[in-house]
Amino acid sequence: MTRFSSLLASALILLLPVSSARAAAPEPAALFEAKTVADRDSTLTALEAAAPTDPASAYAAGASQFFTALEILAGGLHRHGFESPQSFILPLMRLPVPDNPNPEPLTYDGFRAILVAFRDRLEKSAATLGSVPADAAIGMEVDLTGLGIDLNEDGQIAPDESAAAIMASLSRGGAPDPAAPALTFRFDRADGYWLQGYAEFLMAQADFWLAHDFRNAFDGSFHMLFPRAKLPLQDTLVPPDGGMSGGMLSSEWRIADFISLVHLVNWPVVEPERRQAARRHLIEMIRLSREDWKAIRAETDNDREWLPGPQQKGASPLTGLEVGEEQVQAWHAALDLAEDLLDGRTLLPHFRFADKGINMKRFFDEPKPFDLVLSITGPAVAPYLESGKILTSEEFDQIQRQFGGAGFLTFALWFN
Repeated sequence: MTRFSSLLASALILLLPVSSARAAAPEPAALFEAKTVADRDSTLTALEAAAPTDPASAYAAGASQFFTALEILAGGLHRHGFESPQSFILPLMRLPVPDNPNPEPLTYDGFRAILVAFRDRLEKSAATLGSVPADAAIGMEVDLTGLGIDLNEDGQIAPDESAAAIMASLSRGGAPDPAAPALTFRFDRADGYWLQGYAEFLMAQADFWLAHDFRNAFDGSFHMLFPRAKLPLQDTLVPPDGGMSGGMLSSEWRIADFISLVHLVNWPVVEPERRQAARRHLIEMIRLSREDWKAIRAETDNDREWLPGPQQKGASPLTGLEVGEEQVQAWHAALDLAEDLLDGRTLLPHFRFADKGINMKRFFDEPKPFDLVLSITGPAVAPYLESGKILTSEEFDQIQRQFGGAGFLTFALWFN
């Protein structure tokens, strides 16, 4: 009897890893169809456990970690009654966060904590996506009207919180559209490089902010973003109704505070390693974009492509644009140009200095207080001026022309 029990126990031990592995690796599609945060998070936990040995699980987990990073940011903004300025000056602040009638007070340290949590989650996403082998056979169908994040912290992932609705809102500058048309893509290995590159891009932005003490800007102007979160000048500068009654004051006070923000961007460096890291993130983004296009060029199918190559004919249902060889070549030229600027091989021109340019590598690696106005007028960039090869407008114009009527910026936001 003892011998039989021992053999049975041994058999059960051998079977346990198999059973656990099966339980720990649900279908990745379940991750992108969840209707509640609890369901999404439990699936994500299982995929994270399976990720070290299963490329498909790592791919799905890394993608979900990226979107949950956006959810961390959106939830933090919503909690404090954020109102988006829809401004290109504040790209991290363009999420269409719903109105919160009862916002919590916000402090400068609390806002930094939101940025840190957002940035650290992006780092986890980039690491997970980076663990997927280059030759992994990935083919993951995702409907962007089903994939979403919880924008208002109610634990639900509603239709107006879908990726499709959020993108529609960002493109229109209005409210999310719950009736956005179905957008189903088959995401492959190349798209993993694309998303990882965007994680690096957003980390660069977050690290740049966190490298500095921007308390003066927060205290003096952030009530335009959080008009009911008890910021220092709320009672003095925000209209009693928050500008909700219409009329000139509903917009003019925000314009005035935006001018204040620009004036108050004179930030001491408090974490220089973060400003150095911002440059490394941008360099890594460039590397990943090259890997992305290498993988795209190697594709032989043409199946609901997120970012099609020249060999995959047809306009993208997302952008309505077709990608030709000319655009791909121009994009690689833009990547080379950006890398040369970030490595200091090419200098950034400044209208005040005809024979010298700004060494952007030193701007990041040898950080000094960042003053936006004085950078525009010249004094703040003087420490980084050097003689050498300076980027010319003709070089950039040549790249822009190759992108045609849609424009360089449209393709750049899509291509990453």
